[in-house]
Amino acid sequence: MRAIEDAVGVTIPKTTRILRNLLHGAQFQHDHIVHFYHLHALDWVDVVSALSADPKKTAALADNVSSGPYGGTVYFKDVQQRLKTFVDSGQLGPFANAYWGHSAYKLPPEANLMATAHYIEALRLQSKTARMQAIFGGKNPHPQSLTVGGITCLKDLNADRIAEFLYIWKETQNFIKNVYVPDLLAVASFYKDWGAIGGTSNFLAWGELPQTDQEPESLFMPRGVIFNRNLAGVKMAHQDRVTEHVARSWYEGGADRHPYEGETKPLQEDPKYRPGDGQYSWFKAPRYENEPCEVGPLARVLVAYVKGHPNIKPVVDNVLKTLDIPASALFSTLGRTAARGIETLVIGEAMQEWTMELLENIREGDARTCEPYEMPESAMGVGLNDVARGALGHWIQIENKKIKNYQYVVPSTWNLGPRDSAGKLGPVEEALIGTPVADPKKPLEILRTVHSFDPCIACGVHVIDPDSNEVYKIRVL
Repeated sequence: MRAIEDAVGVTIPKTTRILRNLLHGAQFQHDHIVHFYHLHALDWVDVVSALSADPKKTAALADNVSSGPYGGTVYFKDVQQRLKTFVDSGQLGPFANAYWGHSAYKLPPEANLMATAHYIEALRLQSKTARMQAIFGGKNPHPQSLTVGGITCLKDLNADRIAEFLYIWKETQNFIKNVYVPDLLAVASFYKDWGAIGGTSNFLAWGELPQTDQEPESLFMPRGVIFNRNLAGVKMAHQDRVTEHVARSWYEGGADRHPYEGETKPLQEDPKYRPGDGQYSWFKAPRYENEPCEVGPLARVLVAYVKGHPNIKPVVDNVLKTLDIPASALFSTLGRTAARGIETLVIGEAMQEWTMELLENIREGDARTCEPYEMPESAMGVGLNDVARGALGHWIQIENKKIKNYQYVVPSTWNLGPRDSAGKLGPVEEALIGTPVADPKKPLEILRTVHSFDPCIACGVHVIDPDSNEVYKIRVL
């Protein structure tokens, strides 16, 4: 959508910009809560250990750690009993297929019980937060109210719908502030050694959440690139410096191309893993100035932090002080996980201001939600933004008023891409180097770093039968 808007030269109305920011903020809140509790927390929390916890001591711990509504001896005893029913039945449900009892777990039983209880509460909350995005987006995921030049939810700009949005936002933000961030800090305090594990070197953020028509100047989460962990040397990022490499990918062609000239031509022969200098991935290898770059919450927070972001910097400094760790510890699995919570809190706080701005704009009589445009005979456009997983770019070429070429580089391609034509490792590959593994048959430590990137292979690669057009689903048993 942004790529086409860039190509046709349309400027969206102010109301549309605010609504898109609110939609995007709601997605950040939803995605990061789900990631921390349901996709990543159990890498650090031993659920089965919670069965040996003292509910009274757990209640005291919860009172000391968080100020959420979930607490008391009776509450934690009930959670523990429900968990015991799961275990005794031999069917752990959502807690199955993990390495319970692994020596790398460090939390005491009471902390494990508290975190498990909050895991369950987050399951309830995330359905409400998804509804918040659906109010103006039509559905979650993949909102359907977005269109080139505007947004289609004009009829929802009434007092009842805006109040409903704010009501759910407040409940979600209270959970983030009083439960999610305190849980994050409590768990991190037992794993401070992970402030030296799982780091990368370079970071890229396209930035997101424009506050005016001027981009990238007005982006709430700023645009920038950092090389070699040099926090004093953040630079502006430019889309024309991106290339995609396929030397180690299962695609034809060997030239490194900018996405405008990008090709996606799978190898005709059967793809096989080839060690050494061979091809081993369906991902391409995106590079910025020929360097691999981590994208995502850590990249965004680092760029904002070194630019002195008035909302981000004090929160980062407080986290570093609370955990008693240096800023260098941010370059790690621990830092990546902390950054996700930091930006969830900060973006959530800003959403209230954007909602008030929306109301004021409507009061002033400017409720236009769409700007007309004409499709040119030929044009080129780029759409850059930062979604929850990281930097996302779409590039489009239009010819005869039709799409001639369309390429996009998604966050998981940046993070999980293979080596490039120069042999440089992708970010996840780099992050895993030197990871201590207590038991190679139960590589919990590897999962911690991989999950900290919130990988989505399906975002970057779709395997489709060329004859039936059937999307393949692969299960590892």
